[in-house]
Amino acid sequence: MTPSDASAGAPGGRWSSLERPPLNAEALRRALVTDGGLWTSLEVVAATGSTNSDLAARAGQLPGGAVLVAEEQTAGRGRLDRSWVAPARSGLFFSVLLKPGDAVPQERWGWLTLLAGVATATGLARAAGVDTALKWPNDLLLTVDGEERKTAGILAERVADGVVVGIGLNVTLTEDELPVPEAGSLALAKAAVTDRDPLLRAVLRSLEQWYGNWVAAGGDPAASGLQETYAAGCATLGRHVRADLPGGRTLTGTAEAVDAEGRLVIRTAEDRHEAVTAGDVVHLRSVH
Repeated sequence: MTPSDASAGAPGGRWSSLERPPLNAEALRRALVTDGGLWTSLEVVAATGSTNSDLAARAGQLPGGAVLVAEEQTAGRGRLDRSWVAPARSGLFFSVLLKPGDAVPQERWGWLTLLAGVATATGLARAAGVDTALKWPNDLLLTVDGEERKTAGILAERVADGVVVGIGLNVTLTEDELPVPEAGSLALAKAAVTDRDPLLRAVLRSLEQWYGNWVAAGGDPAASGLQETYAAGCATLGRHVRADLPGGRTLTGTAEAVDAEGRLVIRTAEDRHEAVTAGDVVHLRSVH
């Protein structure tokens, strides 16, 4: 047991709230770190700036399959350097180190963001009984009071010989605790389960399954079933969208597909198709 694991349950300490109990690090390790499995280590820390930054800094000394979980992130990051902060133990904030090696060509590693989205949505459907929609490229949406709200975000970053994938999931945040009105949480969506231990187990097991299938297929998104599954669960497709692209350019049109490279294909008003590799996408309205 690490010092951070041991201090989490200290009587009278910062984790004494019965409404938001600490994660059971030992039980999580017993369940997830197994011989022959993907996960090689699992560490839970009381607080850190960013699990992505911490894991990326140690990536060269760790084997693939390392998992770092924080009960609280004080400088969590999303896309475009946006902050991701939440009260301690109100969500799941964790990063995983994946090293596909020669099994997957590096030009296909970009699919790991979308793969993590599919795996998270699948795991939450099984464990929490919620229907999660994917927003290209890295958000998960839940319906709260009839509105789509961002409940989880994913950030994948290249390291020397692999990729660090960070996932932030709002679990028990209340309306008063939300960082922005467009955010949501499992509790606000009336999820059947908000206990973070089974939720984390479910997401990591789902991620292990999807990643294993993807690697076995050489990273081929079609052969692994990833491309089809992502498209089926993607709320962006069929919507009129605005994509704010790097360099200040804006593209507006209908999101029609996610292609073999994981890019969002947008049909403009001029009936021109453009494939977006990176950008901030805003859902404007549904197209019927």
